[in-house]
Amino acid sequence: MADFDADVGVVGLGAWGSATLWRLAHRGVDVLGFERFEPGHAFGSSHGGSRMFRLSCYEHRGLVALAKLSLDLWRALETAAGVPLLDLCGGLLIGAPEGRMIRETLANARDFDLDVERLDATELKRRFPQHEGVAAGHVGVWEPSAGLLRPEAAVRAAVAVSTRLGARVCRDTRVVRIEPVSGGVVLHTPTRTFRVRRTVLAVGPWCSTFVPRLPLRIIRKPITWFAPEGTPGEFSVDRFPMFKRECGEGRVLWGCGAYDGGDVKLGLEAKGRVPPEIDPEILDRSTSAADWEELGRVVSQAVPGVRPVPTRVSVCMGTHTPDNQFALGPVGGDRRLIVATGESSQGFKHATGIGEFLAQTAVGEAPSLALPFTDPDRFLTEQKI
Repeated sequence: MADFDADVGVVGLGAWGSATLWRLAHRGVDVLGFERFEPGHAFGSSHGGSRMFRLSCYEHRGLVALAKLSLDLWRALETAAGVPLLDLCGGLLIGAPEGRMIRETLANARDFDLDVERLDATELKRRFPQHEGVAAGHVGVWEPSAGLLRPEAAVRAAVAVSTRLGARVCRDTRVVRIEPVSGGVVLHTPTRTFRVRRTVLAVGPWCSTFVPRLPLRIIRKPITWFAPEGTPGEFSVDRFPMFKRECGEGRVLWGCGAYDGGDVKLGLEAKGRVPPEIDPEILDRSTSAADWEELGRVVSQAVPGVRPVPTRVSVCMGTHTPDNQFALGPVGGDRRLIVATGESSQGFKHATGIGEFLAQTAVGEAPSLALPFTDPDRFLTEQKI
């Protein structure tokens, strides 16, 4: 291939980038991946030991088909890598029946023939007694096909399978500039340049460095683990599965039980609050009580069987778009550069399906799914790269 180092370059090998690398390598494409750290690192948005998986996807009905595709591809990746990545241990939503989370979950279950079960307060208390103080009138929705992914293992598995299929990976290699040229793109690193026909840019919170016109908001997200107390095994993942629960004042408590006698992972979303925007290059990774005090108060009331002071706190980043939907595809009609960003705190579960979509886009295949609501150009007017 004269004058080109690869047909496709994938910049960033986190959740979406590693999956894209795999789906391109699966097709036999000459693909070159770049990762500024090591695959499975803890500096972006693809770490923390677990990530939720759901088919019902109340966030947008168009995501249900993507989740179904992703499920099939997660299983394919497990088979190819020979490691477990997805545990379908079930998932629970708790909230007001008229609220968006419960309403849209049940609507998607009806429209897409998903297996879910609505639980009244009595049944919710019987099956999941760890949840206390559930608001009057709130109900549960149990989804047996939900579960948990292992993010670090998933990223490493996708990269490992890709290299076995012929992909080349530049580790500890930072792409500092992307230069569109005739017939392709030049990727500049501190030590040399690489020329490729097309590039998939999957650098998450660093995307604004390369495409500053996309309206992305980067936020700092503490990840917290708490120690269970009381009956041994009460908070194991099979008895205290993945959940999201409305807790009043626009707050949503989320979390999952412990594996192998470990700690319980819990977090808090505060709807309507806008966290301060951060620069990923100077992210403060130190932690303090300010990172978990409000969460601890909610935990003490909602899940009192867990000690309300965390045993461990880590930090990751979230990349949000104005509408909290993904940005996937070429920008401004220039098919040399395909962006993959805006995971909006809901992207890991869809990584394999997104990787397939991006691979199809990069090689000019008709996509398996129509995802018009993820077109990056919805945020642009008359701008060009």
